[in-house]
Amino acid sequence: MKKIGLFPGSFDPFTKGHEAVVHKSLDLFDEVIIGIGINSRKTYLFDIEKREGHIKELFKDKPAVRVERFQMLTVDFCKEIGANFVIRGLRDSKDFEYEKSIAHMNFTISGIETVFFITDQSYSAINSSIIREIYINGGPIDAFVTKPELLV
Repeated sequence: MKKIGLFPGSFDPFTKGHEAVVHKSLDLFDEVIIGIGINSRKTYLFDIEKREGHIKELFKDKPAVRVERFQMLTVDFCKEIGANFVIRGLRDSKDFEYEKSIAHMNFTISGIETVFFITDQSYSAINSSIIREIYINGGPIDAFVTKPELLV
C-alpha cells in the first residue's frame, strides 16, 4: 500500500519552514500532497493562483509532490485523495499543544493519523503572519520565502 501524506495549510505564504517539512516528509512517504485549504471566511494576502503556482514551481523537480486545493474538512480531503496521514510541522510547544488537539479529533472522526515533524531550528521563528506584515510594510521576505517574486 502506497504511503500518502497530506500537508494541509493556507500557505499564505509558503515559507522555507513549510518547504523543509515537505523535504523531510519525502523520506517517509511515497507521495506528499500539499493541500491548500480554502476558507471563504478568511482574507488572504496572496491569491490562491499565486500560492499554488509558487508551491508547484518549488517542487517541479519532485514527482512525488503534488499540489491540490481543497475546501472541506482535512480528513474528508484525505479520504478523497487516498492520503493515509496528515503531515504537520511544529516550531514550539505551543504548536504541539494546538496540533495535538486537532490530531486527536481528526483521528477520532476518521482514523487518520497525524505525523509531526520538528521544524529545523533555523526556521523555528518563521511565521506566516509576521512575513505578511513585513511584506505589507515593504520589507524583504526572501530570507523566509524561497522565490518570493513568484507571489506578486
